[in-house]
Amino acid sequence: MKHVGGLIAASAAAALLGAGACSGGTSGTSGTGGAGGAVAPLTTEELMDPQACSTCHPDHFKEWSGSMHAYAGEDPVFLAMNARGQRETKGALGDFCVKCHAPMALSTGATKDGLNLADVPAKLRGVTCFFCHSVDAVKGTHDNPLTLAGDGVMRGGISDPVKTGAHQAAYSSLMDRTTADSSSLCGSCHDIVAPLGAHLERTYAEWQGTLFSHADTRLSCSQCHMDGRSGLAAQAPGVKLRKVHGHGFPGVDVALTDFPEQATQTAAIQGSLDTTLQAALCVKGADSPGATIQVVLDNVGAGHLWPSGVAHDRRAWVEVQAFAAGKVIYQSGVVADGESITKSPDPDLWLMRECLFDKQDKQVAMFWEAASSETAQLPGPTTNVPTDPDYYLTHVFRTFPRPTSTPAALATPPDRITMRVRIVPVGLDVLDDLVASGDLKAAVKAKMPVFTLAGTTLEWTAAAATIKYPEQGIPVSCVSAGLTTGANTASPAPENTKCSP
Repeated sequence: MKHVGGLIAASAAAALLGAGACSGGTSGTSGTGGAGGAVAPLTTEELMDPQACSTCHPDHFKEWSGSMHAYAGEDPVFLAMNARGQRETKGALGDFCVKCHAPMALSTGATKDGLNLADVPAKLRGVTCFFCHSVDAVKGTHDNPLTLAGDGVMRGGISDPVKTGAHQAAYSSLMDRTTADSSSLCGSCHDIVAPLGAHLERTYAEWQGTLFSHADTRLSCSQCHMDGRSGLAAQAPGVKLRKVHGHGFPGVDVALTDFPEQATQTAAIQGSLDTTLQAALCVKGADSPGATIQVVLDNVGAGHLWPSGVAHDRRAWVEVQAFAAGKVIYQSGVVADGESITKSPDPDLWLMRECLFDKQDKQVAMFWEAASSETAQLPGPTTNVPTDPDYYLTHVFRTFPRPTSTPAALATPPDRITMRVRIVPVGLDVLDDLVASGDLKAAVKAKMPVFTLAGTTLEWTAAAATIKYPEQGIPVSCVSAGLTTGANTASPAPENTKCSP
């Protein structure tokens, strides 16, 4: 499954009415007339069109219009994956992808497999206002097990509406971002199991295993991916100020063709990524030949593993460079923008991703071939209590050069070391594969961004080091962003043992 909305962008957890109603909230039902005056009721056909929503919900429509939800049926990577999957499975892939990428097109019979989406009315493509706000039940944990009410009632998370006649409205805990139910709604399309059994996306299950799902510390999907602000839930008479929520759903995926709100969406993604990881950069034995570099990463901001989502297609890695007298004496993870990190011959590369395998345990690239997977993502936080032994489970480290490398240490003492973590939403090697098969235009690859996480951009010098401790009698000194300890409290980073880059 591809790009429904990035790391856990909340699939349907809106906290206000999101479809064509000049209404201030939801509780019970609202009919023709009321505090806002008579409004002509919208037909079901009209409610299905997100443009109808823009009349009363202009801000939220604008945000949604640039989101990966709106883009889900337009995304050229999704379209290429689906076309290739249908061809290589001789149509057996069926509605697997389109169930989440264009659910209204599927439910109305406008498509069966997504191959004709270019001919489907725009209002039915993507994850639309009508789809999310019509959900009345979640009957499973993955692959879109949602049911739509079909009663024309738009559901939301506000409990005191201003009545109008545009449509009926009802409160639903599935739309209330303060409830765990709302995350189950998001999880319905952000947990995906491939036809052959591989768990392609586990973002909802990952969230359930972190402290963010606990009742006393809960942060739902929408509480992270739908920022709140003071505003009007709708532009209509009698509507009062309340806390409303963004509908941009920033994660990590971006539009790769001309699309609304691209600069705003990219800035929101960057802002989120910048605070997701903390890092420390340490040097063991810096004053003599034989020094080694230790990089510590801590996933503090994601309510799931990192990078999560379609982790088998994500490419996230650590870049390290060591200098002496202005010359590079060691580097790992260094690749120019536009070049695939998986093509690097670097034996020390720290690549955070997932690998897929078929029924014969052979590594495969495409999800319809996958029966199992192996992950090397960063773990998610399970407690925020420093005295809890599990507190440091998210602190993971790797040593550079690797102990298995030759040489396994720096021959020259470094005087400066830099590091940063970088991520490409979909690996350039994946895009090259789709271009080679004729399913993707080569120009799309050039639009794929590489993000650098500000919280991991560090420079070590002996003078700048603020964390110092001995390890096996050898001095260690560290610079950090957020972390107060070095590798002495961290565990070895998870690795992919069965797969090649």
